[in-house]
Amino acid sequence: MRILGINAVFHDPAAALVVDGRTVAAAEEERFSRRKHGKRPVPFSAWEQPEMSAAWCLEQAGLRPEDLDAVAFSFDPRLARPADRMGLDDPWDHLRLMYARQAPDFLASALPGLEPALVQFVPHHMAHAASAAFAAPDAGDCSVLVLDGRGEATSHLAARRTRDGLEPLRSQQLPHSLGLVHEELTEHLGFLRSCDADKVVALASYGRPRMLPELRRHVHPTGDGGFRAAGVPWHELCPARRPGQAWGQEHADLAASAQACLEETLLDLVRWLHGRTGDRVLTMAGGVALNCVANSRIVREGPFDRVWVQPAAGDAGTALGGALLLSAARGEEPTPPHGADLGRGWSDAELEAWLKTAAVPYERPADVARTVARALAEDSVVAWFQGRSECGPRALGHRSLLAHPGKSGNLERLNDVKGRERFRPVAPMVLTDRAAEIFDGPLPSPYMLFVHTVAEAWRDRIPAVVHVDGTARIQTVDPGTEPLVARMLRSFEKLTGLPVVVNTSLNTVGRPMVDDPRDALECFGSAPVDLLAIGPFVVRRAGFFAGSAAGAASSGMAEEER
Repeated sequence: MRILGINAVFHDPAAALVVDGRTVAAAEEERFSRRKHGKRPVPFSAWEQPEMSAAWCLEQAGLRPEDLDAVAFSFDPRLARPADRMGLDDPWDHLRLMYARQAPDFLASALPGLEPALVQFVPHHMAHAASAAFAAPDAGDCSVLVLDGRGEATSHLAARRTRDGLEPLRSQQLPHSLGLVHEELTEHLGFLRSCDADKVVALASYGRPRMLPELRRHVHPTGDGGFRAAGVPWHELCPARRPGQAWGQEHADLAASAQACLEETLLDLVRWLHGRTGDRVLTMAGGVALNCVANSRIVREGPFDRVWVQPAAGDAGTALGGALLLSAARGEEPTPPHGADLGRGWSDAELEAWLKTAAVPYERPADVARTVARALAEDSVVAWFQGRSECGPRALGHRSLLAHPGKSGNLERLNDVKGRERFRPVAPMVLTDRAAEIFDGPLPSPYMLFVHTVAEAWRDRIPAVVHVDGTARIQTVDPGTEPLVARMLRSFEKLTGLPVVVNTSLNTVGRPMVDDPRDALECFGSAPVDLLAIGPFVVRRAGFFAGSAAGAASSGMAEEER
């Protein structure tokens, strides 16, 4: 069976292709269109489909639209109700529903040859649940928890995966929504709604949860697997922060209070779910599951032995989840993807052709990993472009900015490179077999979805990656799945004695993560980055700006030969 998954209604439009239960490709539309999050999550944009990412997924498998057996659309308008009947203040939501009903025709127009009747509506939260339960490795029968802003008429799903598929156990009706409450908070604190929740989590580390008692009046579990979350009087708790305005202690305290309230509620939901299933493994998806601090508390204090979070936990992941759900429903056992690198990639020859077209001087060293390690040891900032791009919001060693973790100024330096707020942390990558001596928390952690306490003995050695609260959101690197990154880390340790490298996403503020070679060259040319490692090639900043067609034509020489 050849099944295309589509997410389009709210935000982060994406496409995924599953063939005979195996994930072939998954990509977000923003990486093609270069519009952050693909589009704004307003009803007027609900007609837009991820046509470029969908076409690429088909191309990756050598398929045409008419070759498909089904298309899973991760929203079912038949389950929705008018916004005012759900207690939502969204007078244009009917437009979103109208566009969703017409999605089969929109997709047929975007993908000529597709038969509209092949498009099947999949409940939004069931698509989220499938993206977690069917993608988690070695999960077997497992519990599933989904939390986000909203689906058709709910904001949450507790379910269980068994041999018979996914069994829904509990959902929370709107308007009560932990995701929507945190969208309101994000906007109140001067950040972009449905986009900047991670900034609120980072800011929370600077505050004290002194407003928690008041927040508990409006956000709390109900003890039956559900919760109440609506009507928070944000302006009574602290003044709103205007975009661009300096944040104050009251803003950090509000963020810390909301974070603590969220964690309490999630722990109650997790304990209720375990009481119903008794499972060993919990899988999670939905935008709330990207809250690394809350995830770590669930691991520490929750009843499950293992917690696995979908790396594309936001709405983009529902494209994959919808396709996996239909595949399983048709009798095909889903095969968990090998990792998050499900997007576009280029051969060495294709990358070299891009460099020649750009007319920039480049080198092909004997070992790009060793060359990058040496540059990092000399305190260079490196743009790292390798393999297939990641699906989801985290850079995991394929589209990354790398730096020396032992230089405390590199946090501010990287935030300046990216144009980010100074209070935001950057993350460390570390070999899996070295992580336990430096970081205390869930291991392995290959997708940067948990936070870890940095051992006291290491905090002064790797200050650039230690957040104000003594934690770090780490990525563990397995040499078996990421041999090039692992070789770079081992080379860096030989030079510096540090088995850790700073890793943050390869992009600048307001721009999606770099995806193709043109994006990489544009980002490298516009940001103060010292070295671009693109496949087996390197481009140096001095040479980039002094470059010419003649220089590019004469490059390609290994640096050891110079």
